[in-house]
Amino acid sequence: MASLVDYEDSDSESDEDSRTAPHEVVPHLDLYKDQHTEDHLFNMNSSSSLNSSSSLNSSSSQSCVSATQSSRSDWLGMKRAQLNSAAVRPYVSKRQRVSPAAPVQTEEPPNVGSPLLFEMSETIRPFLGRKHAGPELPRRVHYRVQAHQGPVNTLQWCPVDHRSHLLLSASMDKTYKLWDGVDSGMCLQTYSHQRGAIRDACWLPCGRRILSGSFDGTVALTDVETGKTVVKVENEFKVGCVAPRPCDPDVFLCGGFSSEVKAWDVRSCKVLRVYKAGIQQTLDILFLGDGKEFVTSTDAVSRDSAELTLVAWDFDTTAKLSNQIFHERYTCPCLTSHPLEKSFVAQTNGSYIALFSAQRPYRTNKRRRYEGHKVEGFAVHCGFSTDGSVLVSGSSTGSVHFYDFQSSRTLKTLQAHDHACVCAALHPVLPGAMATCDWEGEIKIWK
Repeated sequence: MASLVDYEDSDSESDEDSRTAPHEVVPHLDLYKDQHTEDHLFNMNSSSSLNSSSSLNSSSSQSCVSATQSSRSDWLGMKRAQLNSAAVRPYVSKRQRVSPAAPVQTEEPPNVGSPLLFEMSETIRPFLGRKHAGPELPRRVHYRVQAHQGPVNTLQWCPVDHRSHLLLSASMDKTYKLWDGVDSGMCLQTYSHQRGAIRDACWLPCGRRILSGSFDGTVALTDVETGKTVVKVENEFKVGCVAPRPCDPDVFLCGGFSSEVKAWDVRSCKVLRVYKAGIQQTLDILFLGDGKEFVTSTDAVSRDSAELTLVAWDFDTTAKLSNQIFHERYTCPCLTSHPLEKSFVAQTNGSYIALFSAQRPYRTNKRRRYEGHKVEGFAVHCGFSTDGSVLVSGSSTGSVHFYDFQSSRTLKTLQAHDHACVCAALHPVLPGAMATCDWEGEIKIWK
């Protein structure tokens, strides 16, 4: 089974160089073969013609040779024109050729600063400010994109409503990309400022900057419109998760393959605080409320398992507020807060989603448990609809599961991908729109 561990050493260039890019175009090699064969036959014919004319006088012989050379030059010119006008065909993988369920997008991204990045989508405009009568679930695939050359770790729609056609994807192929996820399914911009796999990326609340964490130990703040890195800070560990502070977006937390979580200020590029726990890895970070407290998910699982799996922290004092939140022997690869209520959910490796209070003492709601999907070691994300009534989760089986938040019953199940579906994100404005991604680099837009 493929998992995140298989890609920890993805900083090496060998695997990336050995793969053929999805949009690589290759010439018809048989045209060159034909040219070589026909050129050889032409030379043989020319040689025979010269031998047969050896009995003529010298002036006639010179005239024949000159005519032959002129004819050969014209023939070669014609073949070169044919080669130059020969069509090239884009490379399409075998899996794409045998799966015609939805169109594959191959458009080239526009230049940096394209107005498409911030032009309001006409599809979204009628729904701005409108209150939804009730949740509408996706029904069919609208676009299918072979988006990355490695697993896609996360998807996130732009948090600004009138720019919510922009979809962010982060991948183990060392890039993160912006897509027109509403109208065309086209890649608008590709960012490759970091040398390692991009394990996590998220929008800042302004919708104009992106925060990304990489296995090369860096966290980068990128301007969406210019494509330039505004700030890049380095850590002594592989970064696996990042989280901007809600009340101060210039401050962010990052964690990863370390016992520490660091708070950085992008204005000074200095570490503000360090939060230490007796763990080996931080899996996810979630701010609660206005950002005075936050919760970290760790890889600490032991026989008594009541400590350190989920830890609540005070941001200002760096003190642990609680480490007795989750009492079962499962790690939690994803944390998500409810958009309206003071609660949060945790995806667990027990193949269910647990519900917790976002207020001290952060009690587990034992009456509600969302189960039916599989996790099996993948970092499967979960998320909410805008009104908080629907909880959606991917699955290691490639399916997407929709749960009623209040009753925890299953509303719908879609078989979305052939490989593990690690993220499903409902659109914040368009009813019934959703983006999903899998461990093979594929993104699908649903409506």
